[in-house]
Amino acid sequence: MGVAIRTAGEADRELVVGLLDAAFQDDPVSSWVFPGREHRRTTHPKLMAAFTDVVLAHGRIDLTEDGTACALWMSVPADAPEQDDEGPAQLRAEVDPDNERVELIGRLTAGVHPAGRAHEYLWMIAAAPGRQGQGLGTALITSVLDRCDRDGVGAYLEASSARSRVLYERLGFALEGRRLDLPDGPPMWPMWREPRG
Repeated sequence: MGVAIRTAGEADRELVVGLLDAAFQDDPVSSWVFPGREHRRTTHPKLMAAFTDVVLAHGRIDLTEDGTACALWMSVPADAPEQDDEGPAQLRAEVDPDNERVELIGRLTAGVHPAGRAHEYLWMIAAAPGRQGQGLGTALITSVLDRCDRDGVGAYLEASSARSRVLYERLGFALEGRRLDLPDGPPMWPMWREPRG
């Protein structure tokens, strides 16, 4: 049985923010960015909202028809300009001005992002906690990877946990460069997938 997927719009914003927030509240990287549980509970949704707004404006959000999983994608051309150096600082000012890790995570991930190669960037993917492990994430990713294969375009992401890294490896992603070790924090794995012919 297939998973019905549609493109999310502005009317789906709160649903997407809620999915991302619920799925990443206990994620190792989110826990590093917001180390205090109560602060994370109240501030993490602001970060997920900021990410959602960027992708709604400049990318695409795929959403399962039943609203239980989503994937945030950005199409990056080979000649994409380098990351806006002010972006991470603006994000910090908007989300949590006293938290330097909000800015640092943006700068670190931008520093390992591949340049000069067109690709689809999976910024984030989330399934509602009660629906994780049921193949929704795989369905969301596979629909885009099939298009990447047809168009001869690579795909890129940063895995934020060892568990998600294994899933991405099964889908054809491999470590791109070196592992990214957050200062006094968990590792992240930049991963690239070549299109399949």
